[in-house]
Amino acid sequence: MGLDVLDYRKSALLVIDLQNAFIHEKGTLGVSGVDTKRLSAIVPPLAKLIKRCQDTGIPVIWTMQEHFAIDHNRAKKKLLGHTARRKQVSALAGSWDEQIVDELKPLADFDPAFVIRKHRFGAFYETRLEMMLKMLGTQHLFVTGATTNACVETSIREAYLRDLDVVAVDDCVSGVNAEWEATAKQVWKQYFCEIAHSSEVLDWIGEQVKPRVTNYGHQLIMVNDIDTSVAFYTNQLGFTIRPAKPLADGRPFTAFHQGIALIHGKAADHRQLDHIAFEVNDVRAMDARLKKAGVKYFTDLHDGPYGLTIYIADPDGTKVELYQVGATA
Repeated sequence: MGLDVLDYRKSALLVIDLQNAFIHEKGTLGVSGVDTKRLSAIVPPLAKLIKRCQDTGIPVIWTMQEHFAIDHNRAKKKLLGHTARRKQVSALAGSWDEQIVDELKPLADFDPAFVIRKHRFGAFYETRLEMMLKMLGTQHLFVTGATTNACVETSIREAYLRDLDVVAVDDCVSGVNAEWEATAKQVWKQYFCEIAHSSEVLDWIGEQVKPRVTNYGHQLIMVNDIDTSVAFYTNQLGFTIRPAKPLADGRPFTAFHQGIALIHGKAADHRQLDHIAFEVNDVRAMDARLKKAGVKYFTDLHDGPYGLTIYIADPDGTKVELYQVGATA
């Protein structure tokens, strides 16, 4: 399945543990004998992807693994954990080892509120990530980082179990062993996520931000007797009335949760449809494109009830409202 079914406004990029401990040759993995060159190879494409997401308004969330020199909870284990196979405990709190690599530090500083400390493999495990994603309205999670078979895989599984759409960015994920990584990605694709190259994600972002209609808004239908029509739609069809701002011209109307609105005053020489409305992602860019194409306008850019708005005519003269939520003149 392609990325085109996803919506960038409901997406976030997760950057897992791009820290000296796991990426730098002098970090914990490096001094423990791991070849960090394949790990650090993800930094350039990841930096490009992060910058594009930040410029586009896609949230970029960072995790930083953090450990304590003495961990009483982990010390209760009878069998040796993975930390015992290293020369030192990685990413100790307050250490250089814990810090995000220099190449990405400025990008991580873009929004410090989006940096999450975690104490185990999973990005969701006993962190605030799940609530943060809910607050951001995130449904699609693009996952990057290190290491493939530990923190990245655990986080992908956690995200999938929370019913998020998960995309692993292939060239922005790396681990300590190429064979393990290849097997892991086969399993991911079968069960947990889609896998895409960063170039595909960048192309998808480019298509997403082009000026376009994103959602159906409403239809405003002209009627002879608004009270009779409201009674019909509510009593006979079960429509429910929703609160709505009054029209700028003062005409009485009633809006329904089902997507249409009724307005009194059907003109003899006018179609029943007053106008149809759609939400767009960039009304200013849409406005420029439509004007260049010579499209007829009813009303130029202005602050409407739903956001920055234009009214245009389709080829048959039907009034079409295009608005961008949150934008103002």
